Amino acid sequence: MTRNRLYKVAQEAVLHAGQYAYNGRKERKQQMRVTWISRINAALSSILDGPKYSRFIKALSDKKITLNRKVLAALATDLPDVFKDVVTFTTKK
Repeated sequence: MTRNRLYKVAQEAVLHAGQYAYNGRKERKQQMRVTWISRINAALSSILDGPKYSRFIKALSDKKITLNRKVLAALATDLPDVFKDVVTFTTKK
């Protein structure tokens, strides 16, 4: 059954392609969040006496700092000194 000759098969392939594209858009968002979390975690582990990821996120919310994971990951990779300052600010008592 070839899709280039049979209309019904081609139409079904188009429907499946649309569903795969829809699912892919949802999965991409999940994958990006996982990537951001792993980048933040790697940057935290490189800091001497740095907190764990969960404690860092809790400290951010306690200090009412509204930086999302995307921005934190960008800071961790592009501006590590600024990220370290954010970490020291949030973890100091």
